[in-house]
Amino acid sequence: MISSSTRLLASMRATSSARTALPLLLSASPRKAIPSFAAPPPRVLSLAPGLGLPSPRRLPPPRISSMAVSSVAAPERHDAGDWYSVPDLSLRDHRFTVPLDYSAAAGSSITVFAREVVAVGKEEQQLPYLLYLQGGPGFESPRPTEASGWLKRACEEYRVVLLDQRGTGLSTPLTVSSLSQIMSATKLVEYLQHFRADNIIKDAEFIRSCLVPDSGTWTVLGQSYGGFCAVTYMSFAPEGLKSVLLTGGIPPIAKGCTADVVYRACFEQVVHQNEKYYKRFPQDVKVICDLVNYLAKAEGGGVSLPSGGILTPRGLQTLGLAGLGSGGGFERLHYMFERVWDPELVPGMGKRISYYFLKAFESWIDFDTNPLYALLHESIYCQGAPSQWSAHKIRGEYDSIFDPIKAAKECRPVFFTGEASMIFPWMFDEIHALGPFMEAAHLLAEKEDWPPLYDISRLNNNKVPVAAAVYYEDMYVNFKLAMETASEIAGIRLWVTNEYMHSGLRDNGYQVFEQLIGMLQGKKPWF
Repeated sequence: MISSSTRLLASMRATSSARTALPLLLSASPRKAIPSFAAPPPRVLSLAPGLGLPSPRRLPPPRISSMAVSSVAAPERHDAGDWYSVPDLSLRDHRFTVPLDYSAAAGSSITVFAREVVAVGKEEQQLPYLLYLQGGPGFESPRPTEASGWLKRACEEYRVVLLDQRGTGLSTPLTVSSLSQIMSATKLVEYLQHFRADNIIKDAEFIRSCLVPDSGTWTVLGQSYGGFCAVTYMSFAPEGLKSVLLTGGIPPIAKGCTADVVYRACFEQVVHQNEKYYKRFPQDVKVICDLVNYLAKAEGGGVSLPSGGILTPRGLQTLGLAGLGSGGGFERLHYMFERVWDPELVPGMGKRISYYFLKAFESWIDFDTNPLYALLHESIYCQGAPSQWSAHKIRGEYDSIFDPIKAAKECRPVFFTGEASMIFPWMFDEIHALGPFMEAAHLLAEKEDWPPLYDISRLNNNKVPVAAAVYYEDMYVNFKLAMETASEIAGIRLWVTNEYMHSGLRDNGYQVFEQLIGMLQGKKPWF
């Protein structure tokens, strides 16, 4: 869905050129705000009907839970830490023990981590709550280092909760090393199936019942995949929502598996982004062609990476995921290719790819630290149908455009792939860290019984105020598909703009947040 760079908070920066923002909004029904106060004492919860979510009862003084998955059922629990600070912000850590599977509460449990953030001096003030849902899947919430960007603006009036979605960050993290504890591919699939949006929003409801006084409502801000989760929230637990803000995060909601539709729709924008990149940096055509030819002629069709994997021409193309779809990505990609070759210090040694470049490549591809993205990415589009390696299948339909070796031989631009062609079965051969999970990945691709993620009827009758930033040139969340879904969400207010790319919340978060919250509060015109 989104590049790893969106995991970091960045200071506001002005866009490099002025472009026209195109507003297009629909009205939403207002709801009465429920006042919020400081976080209550810790509570223990027992499962109740409905969503399979817990109902609260009081807990004795808190005790920090184990971060590991428990093999024996433990009571649902909330443990709160002490306040600490970074410049201009106060933070407090919360750990919640929740069921791995909400339909089997007597089974294993996991820990979910959330960080509460307020402006310094507002620790005990009565503030409404805002939950932030990060992009991904498989990436943790931002780690604040100062009050900047959207977080600075949000803390002017909210108590912000930064959630590490289950399996990420400090929420029983699913890393290459932790996943290796599950030796059976079948059991690994059974485990991973509980880490999609349906269970993420159940965790969120649990947390809301613990943190928000009297189990009041809260606002949700969803970036990219976090927006997908927010729409799932609107589908199955709208009673917990005061309002919703979406940034580049309106999902396709049709039944079955929409991955094929998504990837086909994204290809046009990916081609457009490649054309813009080479127009900006025409000198890179030869550099990249030379590199592809070098890789193709190497023994085994590629060169070894520092981690033990292999860099091939098709692997090189995946740099487009991070380089083509976010603010500053073109420039960073270009500067990376500036240092692709080692100097020839000894005559006759010949041309060699620099260690600097190989290491930089691996730094851009985060599968060694965040394998959940590779394993579950296509499943986020599945409801009752398998993905069957959709990206690999659709990529084959565009082989004449995206064949790197053919393009290099013809001395024409080698096109990078992006959201339209991100996760392929061959990655589990070429990326060393993913190798042990190949069998599980194949089983996930064939899995049919994925539960529903959206309720179109509920969205058609939505009463939750929602405002969304829709980026016209978004490479990750296709504009046309986003608009189709928006037409199914009653009362949604849309800010359609070409001023930002998918990373708008990172690039100028203060302004993006100000625009959306202003639309909901009637401070910004929406017609």
